Amino acid sequence: MPQLLSGRRMPADRRGFTLIELLVVIAIIAILIGLLLPAVQKIREAANRMKCSNNLKQISLGLHGHHDSLGRFPPGSASDAGVFGTGGGYGSSWMIFLLPYVEQDNLYRRWQFTGNSGWNNANNVAITVDKLSVYMCPSSPLPPTYAPNGGTKIQGDYVAIAGATPTLVPGYTDSRTYTGSGSGCCGAGIVSGSGVLPPNGQVTIAGITDGTSNTMVVSEHGDWITTNTGAKVDWRSANGHGFGMGTAESAVPGSGYGNERPFNTTTVRYSINQSKGWADDCTLGVCTNNSSNTPLRSGHTGGVNVALGDGSVRFLTNATTLTMLAQLAFRDDGTSFTPP
Repeated sequence: MPQLLSGRRMPADRRGFTLIELLVVIAIIAILIGLLLPAVQKIREAANRMKCSNNLKQISLGLHGHHDSLGRFPPGSASDAGVFGTGGGYGSSWMIFLLPYVEQDNLYRRWQFTGNSGWNNANNVAITVDKLSVYMCPSSPLPPTYAPNGGTKIQGDYVAIAGATPTLVPGYTDSRTYTGSGSGCCGAGIVSGSGVLPPNGQVTIAGITDGTSNTMVVSEHGDWITTNTGAKVDWRSANGHGFGMGTAESAVPGSGYGNERPFNTTTVRYSINQSKGWADDCTLGVCTNNSSNTPLRSGHTGGVNVALGDGSVRFLTNATTLTMLAQLAFRDDGTSFTPP
């Protein structure tokens, strides 16, 4: 019993934390955070990867909706000519033609398919500042906008597969290929017409003779390119021109096509996630203003998501050989590589 003093009860002794005890508690909390943080990051990335896969699923279903409606898939990139517009110049990309089939019909109705619709059409420039989540992968570390060429525009984290470099498949030849010989910012690159979404393409399901489950149509390119100087650069295939940018040629590769800059498409030439050590050399098809051969790459660990012609989505690992990748990119090379 506490002693009484002057008729009042003495307060009980109250002992606080010592400094050592406080430091121990802080250390324990820090250890717990250290243990939990990687798990939280893994859960977040799993969710982001699932969202990215779902985007590609929606895109692939949209491609089939386009085919059901018009009897063909959209072009990877197009000029404003023929069934794709009027007036010539840099037309629109597959992401524009797909808008009505990914719940963006109101945006599509605002688009003008007239001369240079994908480049400097004032009406359309205002539209390409609208962020579309279906074209953005949450795992991508790249900014949604990029502004070195013609003002700030939204970029897409997904790229249409135009085909592949024929020499990647031993013994295979293909005349549907254009190899540019330009220089400077816009120089050379290899452009194929052998995939499902080539420049100015009007490919049908019947034309995918390798089988829709063996042919990829869209993949990711949502990660940095690191140059040989160590600089991180945003060389997605839009090259700053926005997700609506097409090409300036109205032909298809192998039939009079003569432009190495079909924006928002890629011709497979390099390995998955081959993103380091690049020189700003446009003859490689990967440079400041020409990414016709931009490598498939992502913010995911170990590979990229790809949408196949049958509407399914698969994850291709970095171990996928270039030959297999090319076989997946060709629609009719006579080989059938089915991804796991």
